Amino acid sequence: MTEVATLSKNRNPKALDKEQLLNDYRIIQESRQASLMGRKEVFMGKAKFGIFGDGKELAQLAMARYFKKGDFRSGYYRDQTFMFAIDQLTVKEYFAQLYAHTDVEADPASAGRLMNGHFATRSLNENGTWKNLAEMKNSSADISPTAAQMPKLLGLAYASKLFKENKDLHELKEFSSKGNEVAWGTIGNASTSEGMFFETINAAGVLQVPMIVSVWDDGYGISVPNEYHTTKGSISEILKGLQRNDDQKGYEIFVVKGWDYEGLDRAFENAARIAREEHVPVMIHVIEMTQPQGHSTSGSHERYKSAERLEWEKNHDCILKYREFLIERGVATPEILDKIDLEAKQYVKSEKEAAWKSFSESIKNELTEAVALIKEVAGNSSNKTAILQVAEELGKTLNPIRKDVISSVRRALWLTRMDSESIKSDLKSWYVKQQKLNEDRYNSHLYSQSEFSVENIKALSASYDEEAPLVDGREILQACFDSILERDPRFFAFGEDVGKIGDVNQAFSGLQAKYGELRVTDTSIRECTIIGQGLGAALRGLRPMAEIQYLDYIYYALMTLADDVASLQYRTKGGQKAPLIVRTRGHRLEGVWHAGSPIGMLLHSLRGILICVPRDMTQAAGMYNTLLEADEPALVIECLNGYRLKERMPNNIGEFKVPLGIPEILREGTDMTVVTYGSMCRILMEAASELETMGISIEVIDVQTLLPFDTTGVIGKSIEKTNRVLFADEDVPGGASAFMMQQVIEDQKAYYSLDSEPATLAAKAHRPAYSSDGDYFSKPSVDDVVEKIYGMMHEVNPSKYPNII
Repeated sequence: MTEVATLSKNRNPKALDKEQLLNDYRIIQESRQASLMGRKEVFMGKAKFGIFGDGKELAQLAMARYFKKGDFRSGYYRDQTFMFAIDQLTVKEYFAQLYAHTDVEADPASAGRLMNGHFATRSLNENGTWKNLAEMKNSSADISPTAAQMPKLLGLAYASKLFKENKDLHELKEFSSKGNEVAWGTIGNASTSEGMFFETINAAGVLQVPMIVSVWDDGYGISVPNEYHTTKGSISEILKGLQRNDDQKGYEIFVVKGWDYEGLDRAFENAARIAREEHVPVMIHVIEMTQPQGHSTSGSHERYKSAERLEWEKNHDCILKYREFLIERGVATPEILDKIDLEAKQYVKSEKEAAWKSFSESIKNELTEAVALIKEVAGNSSNKTAILQVAEELGKTLNPIRKDVISSVRRALWLTRMDSESIKSDLKSWYVKQQKLNEDRYNSHLYSQSEFSVENIKALSASYDEEAPLVDGREILQACFDSILERDPRFFAFGEDVGKIGDVNQAFSGLQAKYGELRVTDTSIRECTIIGQGLGAALRGLRPMAEIQYLDYIYYALMTLADDVASLQYRTKGGQKAPLIVRTRGHRLEGVWHAGSPIGMLLHSLRGILICVPRDMTQAAGMYNTLLEADEPALVIECLNGYRLKERMPNNIGEFKVPLGIPEILREGTDMTVVTYGSMCRILMEAASELETMGISIEVIDVQTLLPFDTTGVIGKSIEKTNRVLFADEDVPGGASAFMMQQVIEDQKAYYSLDSEPATLAAKAHRPAYSSDGDYFSKPSVDDVVEKIYGMMHEVNPSKYPNII
C-alpha cells in the first residue's frame, strides 16, 4: 500500500499547461455552485430532494483525467464533477434531473425518473441498437442503494478480461479495443461496510480484472463516524492483506488526501496505468474529504459534527486548497480566480434558470390548456360554480407540477358526471391524450420496446427425426449449449460448479474442455456478484448466462436483480440494456432447502425481468434460443427433477424457439381448465388420467412463462369452453397462484365465463419437509389434485360426483 501524498513532496507540478489547470478550476467551481444552488432549489420547493457532490470535486477531476473512451463508470450519487469533467453531463441536464424533467433530451440519464445525482450515458440508439461504446465515455446507470453499484462494476471489468483474452471477440470493435478498457467505481467510505463491497473486492482480486475502486472518505456515513463503520476506522488499513507482492496476485492500494492536487493526480495516473496495462485491480482510498452541505437536503450536519470538525472541514475544502495551490505555483493570481468564481456562479445560475424554464413551461402550457377547457365546460355545466373554482385554484398554483393539472381535470370531470357528453367531450379528449403522453413519460420501457423484444422473436417448433433417440433431459440442454457456444462468441456461461464438472446436473458436461475456461467458467460461492458479473458484461454487449445453482440461493442476489437488472431499461427510458440470462433450478426436491418454489416473491420483485418456467429441458432449450435473439433479461427456472427424465432429441436443437408469453395446451378437456407450470405439469397430466376414469375431463394448460403471462388470452378462451378454472402450483398459498388468478379473472375478464368459483391449489405455507413423505404432505400431489378437482365437480353435480371423503 502506498501513501501517495508522500510521492508528491518536493515534486515539481505536473507538466500541465496553465489553460488546463484553470479550466479544471472552472469545472470544480461550476460543480460546487451547482451543489449550492441545487440545495436552495429544494428549499424553495422547486425540487423534492437533493443530494450533492460538494467536497468531492478535486478527486473526481483527477479521476476524469485518466478516464478514456471505452471505459465505464459504476458509481454513486456524488459524482457530478466527474460527469461534468468527462463531458457526459451539462449543468442544464444536472438541474433538469433535479426538477424531474421527463424529456429524455433534457435529462438523458433518466428522463426525470430518478432523483438528482443518478448518472448514465445512453448506450443505445432510439431503435434499441447499440452505439459504438468503444468510442464513448460510458457510465452505467446509477442506483441508490449503498454499495449496490459494486456487483456490476465487477462485470464491467470482467468484460475487458474477456475482450482481451478471447480472440474471437476482437472483431467486436464497437464494444471494445481488445479489452483495453478500465471499469471505474466510486463508493462512499461508510458504504464499504456493506457485504456487496467485500464480495466484489474479493471476486475482482481472484479474477484479476482492470477495476479501479475509489473510496470517497469524508469520515462519516450521514451522522455516524468511521469508527462505527470500519475496523481500525480505515478501509485501506483493513484491506492491506490484498496488496499484491512478488509472489502473490492481488490489489494495488493507494491512499491519498482529497485536497492534495498533485497526490490525487499521481494516484489516478498510476492506478490507470496498472489497471489498463497489467489488468490488476486497484483501490484508491481518498481520505480527508469534506462534505460542506452535509449528507443531503434532509438535514444539517451541524447536528452531529463538532465545531472543531466543522472548522477543519472549512480549512481543508478541496477547492480552497486547489486555489491555494494555483496561487502558490504562480498559475493564477487571486484576481483571476475571483473572476472565474464569479463567471462560474453566473453560468450555473443561467443554466439552472434555463433548465427550470424548459421544465416549467411544458407544464404551464398544459395548465393553460386545462384551465381554458375547464372554464369552457363550466359555462355549460349544471355545476358551473364548483367547476370554475377548480379552474381558478389550478390557475393560481405556484410552481405547478403535472399532478396539479391532471388531478384538477379529473375533479372537473367528476363534477360533470351528470352533464351531457357533448358538454365535456373536448375536456375528456384532452385528458385521454394526456394520459397517453403520461404513460410514455412515467410508465414506459419496463420491458424492451425495440425490435428485439421477445414478442418480436419468431417462434420455430422443435422438429424430430423419425428415429429420434430418447435421452436424459440434461443431454438436451448440453446439446443446446454446445450449439450456442459454437455459433456465438459473445455467449459465455459461469457459476458455481459450471466449469469443470459441467454444473451439478451435467448440462455443461464436457463443454469447458471443448471451448475453454473463458467460455464455461467456475466461480466461487458468491451469488450477488455472479449476477453483477453478468450484468456488467451484458451492459458491454456480451451475452452472459449467470448460473444460480439452486433457486433458493437467489435470495442472496435478489437486491441486484430487483434494483439494477429489472429496472435498467425503465430507469434509463430505453437508454441502456443488459440482456442477462439467469439460469437456475427449483421446484420439486426434498427438504426445506432446494425444494422451495418462491415464485410469488420473484414475480413481485422482478418486474422488468422475464420469468420462464419450462416444464422440461426441451422447453428450456427453446427458451434459451429465443432469449439469445432478444434484448431483455430473463430468469429461467429449470425443473430440478427433470434432468434424468427421458426426452426426444430435436434435430434442430440450436434453432427452435419457444414463443414467450403464449401458454401451451397439454391436454384438451371440457369440464375444467387447470392452469399450471414447471414440475406441476407432470402432476396435472397424471391426475388428468385418474380423473378421466371418474368421468371428469380437464384441460391442462402450461403457462410456460409467468412474465410475460398469456399475452394472447389462451387461458380465457379455454375457460369460455369449460366455465371452470383451477390454478395449481408449488408456491405458498396466495403466491403465484394468486397472480395467475388475477391475470386471468380480472385482466382476461374470465369472471364472466365462470359457472363455479375459481380456485387455487398450492403448497403448504411452510417450506417442504424432508423425505418423500415430507414432499407428499407439503406440496400438491396427484392425490391432492384429483380430490380438489373432484370436489369442485361435486359442487356442480353431487349425484354424479358423490363425496369421496
